[in-house]
Amino acid sequence: MSEKALRLGTRRSKLAMAQSGQVADAVSQVTGRPVELVEITTYGDVSREQLAQIGGTGVFVTALRDALLRGEVDFAVHSLKDLPTGQPEELSLAAIPVREDPRDVIVARDALKFTDLPRGARIGTGSPRRMAQLNAYARAHGLDIETVAIRGNVDTRIRYVHDGELDAVVLAAAGLNRIGRIEEVTDFLSVDTVLPAPGQGALAIECAADNADLIAALGELDDPFTRAAVTAERSLLAALEAGCSAPVGALADLLADGHVVKEMRLRGIVGTTDGSRTVQLSTTGPVPETYDQAMALGRELAAEMLAQGAAGLMGERAQ
Repeated sequence: MSEKALRLGTRRSKLAMAQSGQVADAVSQVTGRPVELVEITTYGDVSREQLAQIGGTGVFVTALRDALLRGEVDFAVHSLKDLPTGQPEELSLAAIPVREDPRDVIVARDALKFTDLPRGARIGTGSPRRMAQLNAYARAHGLDIETVAIRGNVDTRIRYVHDGELDAVVLAAAGLNRIGRIEEVTDFLSVDTVLPAPGQGALAIECAADNADLIAALGELDDPFTRAAVTAERSLLAALEAGCSAPVGALADLLADGHVVKEMRLRGIVGTTDGSRTVQLSTTGPVPETYDQAMALGRELAAEMLAQGAAGLMGERAQ
């Protein structure tokens, strides 16, 4: 490869710029080439509609992929949970680096934890998945909460709490970590309370499928365990025929005996946004060693969930 700068396509948000900057530094170290950020505005960045209404699937991704296909950028960085489950043949998912903390977190007034919020507390989130699980937990534990649909970047969402419009907001730990604001978290939600979105906390580095040299270089940043886990999670999502904005949570984690990783556990949940009905199941098997094995783990759990009525809990299924 020449010394010409590599062009990294990124969304313009503070979080996207932060995580793309971190990837740019890593790619520069691997390739010995400078990396410049190319800011791209996506439909999801300019639309003020709720994600569930604009479809969710691909709204933060399409413009970046179009720029890749037109050769305007050499590679792009996405939050993996925003990626549609179908991978275009012309593009390669060259690297999935080590995953950040996948959990959801609460930023609440008066440094309150989720279970300490007052009766009738208003909790903001733009995610049907979070609404479904928070409401289900509240129903099961006698809590009285109201989930409120919101949009906006991290600053906007936290401001709702500081301004007194909401008692709390739910955000991803990974995003707050990447922009250096994790100290504002008042409660980390256990994955036993709220399963994250498939792929949450992971990044996807994508480039043209015919650029073998760049694929090989970016592949240095790939973490095989993270890739196996998120592949299983996204396989579950795809088999449920659900889009990125559907009320589906999934997490694959590694089960170790001492320092030896023995198995992978995949958990999935689907629920109505009011929390009145959920289907939650898990499966455990050998750690997938191939893409096909990881895909099979997700498909098997999805089949069990569909057999228990998951399809009827998702509203409009993705087309």
